[in-house]
Amino acid sequence: MQQASNDNNASPLLVVISGPSGVGKDAALAELKLLDRPWRFVVTATTRPKREGERDGTDYIFLDTPSFLQLREQDELLESAQVFDRWYGVPRSQVRDALGANQDVFLKIDVQGAATVREIAPEAVFIFLAPGHPEDLRERLERRMTDGPDDIELRLRTATHELAQMADFDYVVLNRTGELCKAVADIEAIIKAEKCRVRPRKVPQI
Repeated sequence: MQQASNDNNASPLLVVISGPSGVGKDAALAELKLLDRPWRFVVTATTRPKREGERDGTDYIFLDTPSFLQLREQDELLESAQVFDRWYGVPRSQVRDALGANQDVFLKIDVQGAATVREIAPEAVFIFLAPGHPEDLRERLERRMTDGPDDIELRLRTATHELAQMADFDYVVLNRTGELCKAVADIEAIIKAEKCRVRPRKVPQI
């Protein structure tokens, strides 16, 4: 009888957490880190300004535009995109090193970036973080006080388009207001379920 795969010998997972602006991706990732699992969290590079309380190299890798574009030209970014006039990108080396060390690795990227990663690594696990109600996005964007009214309206219009792409993902996790812990538990449950697959996902060489 063939021995079933388990958490010890399953291939490492590439987990993509995506969703519209204001849905709580950063908050969910922060809570996932507190679980202290043997996971690697990729730090996204960006040209946007640092917000109050953010740390360079921990929350994001903050770069000026010429430095970012140089990495892009050198193919050092797994994916990159210009979002709301700012560049965002996933450092390829972080993903490659984590998978090489047999660690599950998490990417936090927008829906556009998730589509790019899907072409490169279709065997990744794609999780869409969605609001409990569309108006939750407006409330969260206004509460964080980092965008003006015009920027908020642009983000909400973009969110409508992104929510329409939910069906392209493997899983949908609702992040209802006041229920972040449940959303995080749902994400952890997805990872546990993926580790029990009869036919494990095998992410290609990045």
